Amino acid sequence: MQLIPTAIVGAHIVEPKVFGDARGFFMETWNHQVFSAAGISDQFVQANLSRSARGVLRGLHYQNPEPQAKLVSVVEGAVFDVAVDIRVGSPTFGRVACVELSASNKRAFYVPAGCAHGFLVLSEAASFTYLCSTVYRRDWDRGIAWNDPDLGIPWPFLPSELSPKDRDARRLRDVDAADLPEF
Repeated sequence: MQLIPTAIVGAHIVEPKVFGDARGFFMETWNHQVFSAAGISDQFVQANLSRSARGVLRGLHYQNPEPQAKLVSVVEGAVFDVAVDIRVGSPTFGRVACVELSASNKRAFYVPAGCAHGFLVLSEAASFTYLCSTVYRRDWDRGIAWNDPDLGIPWPFLPSELSPKDRDARRLRDVDAADLPEF
């Protein structure tokens, strides 16, 4: 397993070692020792699975005051996955990291606590997994506009489906710093 740094401090693309033969394949999706060696010591406490159709955009979400680190991957289909550093005091505040995650490339993406996260489904459907470092709390759920022009996210195409929460999210510059996570 290799952890590839991104433009955001602490965010990594995870390139697994895949062992395959005529029966199929095997790969590690999480190894505490490998992640710890890279300075990542999260203990994951919640696992989620979502399924979405092509064109669905989910995000950009974050949780505050107890931010969640996430290890995300795709077990069916493909997504364009995005993290945005919104941690007040971070040297990479406002930077974006993007990666295509798919069942075929078997990559994962580690999104550090305090970053906003979202994805756009590229395939006919996608099943998306999340390991989270803290439990989800609806009253702490927050969002940043997926199409914030200051962020310049290079979405491959416009979404066909958005939740009302995602459609109404504010630009990063319009969010009070007190409502953003600390670095």
